[in-house]
Amino acid sequence: MKPNIGISVKNLKAVTSILSSGLANAVLLYTKTRKFHWNVSGQSFMELHKLFEGQYKQLEEAIDELAERINKLGADAPGTMAEFINLAGLKESPGKYPAQKEMLKELLADHETVIVNLRIAIEDCAEKYNDSGTADFLTGLMEGHETMAWTLRRYLS
Repeated sequence: MKPNIGISVKNLKAVTSILSSGLANAVLLYTKTRKFHWNVSGQSFMELHKLFEGQYKQLEEAIDELAERINKLGADAPGTMAEFINLAGLKESPGKYPAQKEMLKELLADHETVIVNLRIAIEDCAEKYNDSGTADFLTGLMEGHETMAWTLRRYLS
């Protein structure tokens, strides 16, 4: 049964498409952060190991919230790696195990890409699709990515 919440079916489809892409990016960023957590080495090993763990746990929560938001709006959340890779704007880097600084730079770039995409999505949800609830939800996600990006940026200063 489709929700009857004052948003047209067409707009719900557009919003759940935005959310599905965001979910895919979150899964890819989670996986990359987890990979770096497992493979970081060097002088600041434990500090970065813990930093990456904290960030992938935040991303894990966001993943669940994104999937649930998609469901609340009447759509099925994507749930396979093939779907995530197809829907994501972020890219994987298989077979690459960068040094600490490159890990930080790569994660920072990905968070900044997500932030830019979220800014656009927030405006679209509010203005084009009459869905202030999703715009508000995405604003919260964006703030989380801004904090994670800021933390990574501080390591690179």
